[in-house]
Amino acid sequence: MWGIADRTDYDLKCHQTVSGENMEYTDPVTNEKYIPYVIEPSLGVERLFLAMLTNAYDEEEVGEGDTRVVLRFKPSLAPYKVAIMPLLKKDILTEKADALYADMRKRYSTTYDVTGSIGKRYRRQDEIGTPFCITIDFDTLEDEAVTVRERDSMKQERIKIAELRKYLDEKLEM
Repeated sequence: MWGIADRTDYDLKCHQTVSGENMEYTDPVTNEKYIPYVIEPSLGVERLFLAMLTNAYDEEEVGEGDTRVVLRFKPSLAPYKVAIMPLLKKDILTEKADALYADMRKRYSTTYDVTGSIGKRYRRQDEIGTPFCITIDFDTLEDEAVTVRERDSMKQERIKIAELRKYLDEKLEM
């Protein structure tokens, strides 16, 4: 990841020639005079970002001829920690999802997704590295619980809305 330019004494010799300033160093032990070599390390944001993306990128076969692309970011690096998704674009479900979104975004980097089927939404969130998707369905209206889908294992479990913050804090290590 590091770019290392071994410039030898070229740069300092050129500077000495143009400026007229002495660029020699005197070794205090041997009293030897020389122009030091320059080693120029560089580490840019682009290299770190590429390393992070390369490390997180994964393709896995989830069925015959079906490949899932996943960014397996550590939750601390994921752009979104949570995605809120009502199962359908129905007023009663979106009202509940809107309220949950308003609450979750106060604590976590949260996105809201209602476009396409739930399967396509899960895949879209997998591709951008969102660790947890929360689905509000018709059962939520009766039991005040949501389905939480974990990105890496695709495991789904029902969690009471009142316990959701505690669950996510533990999973996200907050």
